[in-house]
Amino acid sequence: MESEAEKTFHRFAAFGESSSSGTEMNNKNFSKLCKDCGIMDGKAVTSTDVDIVFSKVKAKNARTITFQQFKEAMKELGQKRFKGKSPDEVLENIYGLMGGKDPATAGTTKATAVGAVDRLTDTSKYTGTHKERFDESGKGKGIAGREETTDNTGYVSGYKGAGTYDKKTK
Repeated sequence: MESEAEKTFHRFAAFGESSSSGTEMNNKNFSKLCKDCGIMDGKAVTSTDVDIVFSKVKAKNARTITFQQFKEAMKELGQKRFKGKSPDEVLENIYGLMGGKDPATAGTTKATAVGAVDRLTDTSKYTGTHKERFDESGKGKGIAGREETTDNTGYVSGYKGAGTYDKKTK
């Protein structure tokens, strides 16, 4: 079981760190391992507990932990997670949770559909001069929708009797 846990440790240690060799793990990846493997349950073991244990096992001036220090941290977190069990049972349970796990990337960043974007880009709700730039289907008219074209008929734009002068004079 320990070899499986060590493989998981190395996968999480190298996760997100292009320069990392996978032999030492930082606090961010340690927290991610605890969350992804189910060691951090939010009740018995919280993110604060994980951070405190990480700080306890690392060297005073270091920012990372080795696999040996990681095992110490797992013993301590295991005592909180599985209360009333022997230290050997606790380690077996922790390693069981870690078995074959990889760092999860799915669902970490969710794309949200914001209602304002849909509302602002709905051409059927446009009014005034902006309405003139799109046809009924919402497709843009291009240059015809942006430029005012003159019709050169000699009538003002709002005149309702346009084209009737010749009929009256004859």
